[in-house]
Amino acid sequence: MRAGGSFRQAWLTETLRLREAHWGPLEDGAEVRRARAQEGGFSQRIIYRAQLLGRREKLNETLRHWTQIARWSLTAMIALALVTGFGMALGALGDGSRPVNLPLALTAMLGLHALTFVLWLAGLGIKANGGGAWLGRIWLDATRKLARGPDAALAPRALGGLLGRSGALRWSLSAVSHLLWLAALLSLLATMLALLSARRYSFNWETTLLSPDAFVALTHALGWLPARLGFAMPSEAVTRLSDGLTPLPQEALALWSGWLIGCVLIYGIVPRLAAFAASSILAWRGIRRAAVLDTSLPGYASLRPRLMPPSEGIAPDAPEGRATHAHVAPLPAGTGFRDGPLIVGLELAPDSVWPPSGLGQAVQNAGVIDSRAQRHALLDQLHARPVPRLLIVCDGYQTPDRGTLAYIAELATYAGETGVSFMAPPSGAHTRESRLQTWREQLEAVGLQAGQVHSALGPALAWLDGVHHEAHDL
Repeated sequence: MRAGGSFRQAWLTETLRLREAHWGPLEDGAEVRRARAQEGGFSQRIIYRAQLLGRREKLNETLRHWTQIARWSLTAMIALALVTGFGMALGALGDGSRPVNLPLALTAMLGLHALTFVLWLAGLGIKANGGGAWLGRIWLDATRKLARGPDAALAPRALGGLLGRSGALRWSLSAVSHLLWLAALLSLLATMLALLSARRYSFNWETTLLSPDAFVALTHALGWLPARLGFAMPSEAVTRLSDGLTPLPQEALALWSGWLIGCVLIYGIVPRLAAFAASSILAWRGIRRAAVLDTSLPGYASLRPRLMPPSEGIAPDAPEGRATHAHVAPLPAGTGFRDGPLIVGLELAPDSVWPPSGLGQAVQNAGVIDSRAQRHALLDQLHARPVPRLLIVCDGYQTPDRGTLAYIAELATYAGETGVSFMAPPSGAHTRESRLQTWREQLEAVGLQAGQVHSALGPALAWLDGVHHEAHDL
């Protein structure tokens, strides 16, 4: 089954799939819950889950960083190609102090281009991705080496997998290769025009083994197509006189200049431009196919029971077994919250007094959350009916761990305002302030501001019940 989407979304989803395949599934209870609330089919929910996890795990920043590196490396290679084209023209024509050997000059300007172009054409019959597009492969490898970060290697691998399955990889690398060659040949042509306009060059052909007739035939064979497009071609007499033994008139020098320019344009730039256009079109079509998510890939099938449950009321993370029935775990107190403030205790000590004294009548009590089932049940309740104000009471003498902090951050997404407070310390405690400072730093790291953390429970309860009083004041 396949479903459409943007290529960027498909790339992010594939990157996440590879990451989970290598390092195991991520904790995604909140993301799955939000994805199930979205309209659409299985593939749309996979993409939405990937977007949520991508933001949380900063995978979208990894892709953005890799894209920037790819652009900069391509720009650097284009600049290098321009310099190379300038050097090719200068090396082939020289400074004008010596005659230009026509066969050697043409070979220096178009020899490597012609060889790589023929190899690329031959590579079209090879199924290997990027066959013959060695400049494109160099660019991709350079980008991989320049990228840094724990997930940097996943971005090009996911990109290659997407483009490879859709057949777009070879055409994308071909387009990059032809673009670089096109930049070099355009620079070569521009430099030739500048040098031929500013300096006086003399041209000849030199050979020991070949006869003049062979060079006449070669000149006319290469000049036939440019001549059909309006470029001047030296006559047979001019060709025979260009043996380096006879001084040539200015008109003959102009003919040879036009012949060289026509060969570079017709046999160099035009084929590369046509190949670049064709490769770009085929790559674009392949990229459109790659944007269609293939839900049959490994890693997606395991998400179906969680993203497309038979009944949305069944807890998706319930353990499997013959004696286990899927259900939403009941809360210790209060199910089906009203539109009002809510208080919840999170992993409090067994001897903690709950609910705390001084709790306002309008405040709803969600009880003390200890187990994973209770955590999911509370999130299901808040997802169905968010509250305007939420107070989370923690044990300030427990060290905050990543799971607790992530759960607090997840609870905060279902409340208009969120506060965190701590139970009163046991008698004789002396380390409370240092431990609370650790809590404040960790809570700030997950997005809670300093004003949302209350050291004492009394002011926190007054803040929580303030919603009720404000409503009456209006």
